[in-house]
Amino acid sequence: MKRILFIINPVSGIGRQKSIEEYINAGIDRKTGQYEIAYTQHKGHAFEISTEAAGKYDIVVAVGGDGTVNETGRGLIGSETALGIIPTGSGNGLARHMEIPFRIANAVKALNNPVITPIDVISMNGYYALNMAGIGFDAHISHKFATRRNRGPLAYMQLITREFSKYKACRYKMTIDGHSKELEAFLISFANSTQYGNNIHIAPQAKVDDGLIDICLIREFPKYTAPALLFSMIDMSIDQNKYDSIIKAPHVSIEYHEDLQGHVDGEPVMLGKQVEVGIIPLAIKVAAPPQELRQTQNILTPLIELLPGMS
Repeated sequence: MKRILFIINPVSGIGRQKSIEEYINAGIDRKTGQYEIAYTQHKGHAFEISTEAAGKYDIVVAVGGDGTVNETGRGLIGSETALGIIPTGSGNGLARHMEIPFRIANAVKALNNPVITPIDVISMNGYYALNMAGIGFDAHISHKFATRRNRGPLAYMQLITREFSKYKACRYKMTIDGHSKELEAFLISFANSTQYGNNIHIAPQAKVDDGLIDICLIREFPKYTAPALLFSMIDMSIDQNKYDSIIKAPHVSIEYHEDLQGHVDGEPVMLGKQVEVGIIPLAIKVAAPPQELRQTQNILTPLIELLPGMS
C-alpha cells in the first residue's frame, strides 16, 4: 500500500487550498494508498518536511507553486521517494511539462496510479533547480517579482512589460567543454524542461531525462520585436528566432565582472562573479499522471490564463 504525504503551501493559490483536504479525501483510493497532510509554516519548511520524509513515504506531494515544488523536490533528491505535484501557483513550469492535471480532483486521482518517472536536476553554485535556472533578464524579473504583493500571470506580464525596455544586455564569458568565448546576452536560461511556466517555452526541444542542460541565450533585440519574440515562446518556435541560440551541454561556466543575480525555478538567488551550472542525471523521481489524465496545452492557453476567471 502506497504511503503519501501532502505538503501544502497555504499561501499559494489562496482559496483553492480551502477545499484541498476534501479533494484528497475524496480522490485517494484507500484500497491502494494512505495519506497524511502537512502545512508549511515558513519559507524553507517544505524542504525540511520532505527531507525528513524521504525514504519513509512512497510519494511526497507538493501542493503549491514552483517555489513549493522546488523546496519539496530538493529534499527528495537521491531518494526512492517520488515527488508528486498538485499545481496551485502562478507559473507551474514543471507541472505543465509533466502534463499534470490542473483540476485538483484529477491531480489527486492521478496519484492512485502514477507513472514514476526519473528526471534530471540542474545545479547552479550549490542551488538546485528541477525545471529552470537562469541569469540576466529572467533573474532580474525573479528578484523584482519576489517583492510584489500581487502575483499571478497577469502581474508577471505587467512586470515584464515595465522592466524589459529598461534592461540592457550584459557581457559574459562562457566556457563549455574547455572552449571559452565572450558574448552579450539579454538573458541566459539553463533549462531542464521546455518552459518557464504559463506555457512560455524557452527551450522547445528540452528533455528532462537526457543528461543535458539546454543553455538558451537571447541576445539584445530591437524592442519593437518583443511581441514576436514572446509569441515565438508561446508557439514553441523560439529556437528558430535569429536572436536566440540554444546549446546542449552537461556543464557550463559563466564569468561576469560583478556578483550576479540568478534564479532557480523562479526563486531569486545571489551568485558570485563565477557561475558553475551542471546536470545531475536522473536525480529525482516524479509521479507523472497516467496517460488518460495527462493535461496537454494548446497555443491559446497562456492568453486564456491572463483573463480573470478563465484559468
